[in-house]
Amino acid sequence: MRLRTFLQDDFQTIKNWITDERTHAMWCANLIKFPLEKENFFSVIKDFGSRFGDSPFLVTEDNGNAVGFFFYSLNLETNEGMLKFVMVNPAMRGKGIGAKVLSLAAKYAFDLTKAGSLQLNVFPENIPAVKCYKRAGFIERSTTPEAFSFKDEKWGRCNMVKVKEEVKI
Repeated sequence: MRLRTFLQDDFQTIKNWITDERTHAMWCANLIKFPLEKENFFSVIKDFGSRFGDSPFLVTEDNGNAVGFFFYSLNLETNEGMLKFVMVNPAMRGKGIGAKVLSLAAKYAFDLTKAGSLQLNVFPENIPAVKCYKRAGFIERSTTPEAFSFKDEKWGRCNMVKVKEEVKI
């Protein structure tokens, strides 16, 4: 698997990965409009890039087939990386691809940006995502109950973190 910068031409691929409103809200907490539209999506990319230093990435199989997507930024004050908008191609879910996407993201964060830890937020109600993050070595740091409303539901916000493993000689 490979990690590369997300390109404008990649939009159509990931647009088709989220087709229902609830899944969309679980993915982006409605920070991006539903349904995904190119203009709004790239406006959010630009905004998050200028405000937080986020960069969007696409994860592909070696043949170029897209399997995952995420934003990444590094907080230089805390030396902590942040993943946002993590998404896996629905056709690839349940096959260990999510853990591989997260492994590539962690390798990028720890090896290239020298982050000491990597964090993300997830709704605890998104049980498959929480399980995937735990399998990838993330642990719960804190949870805020009822942090988000979707229609008649209230979802918590769980912050999870993965700490860089030190190599012992």
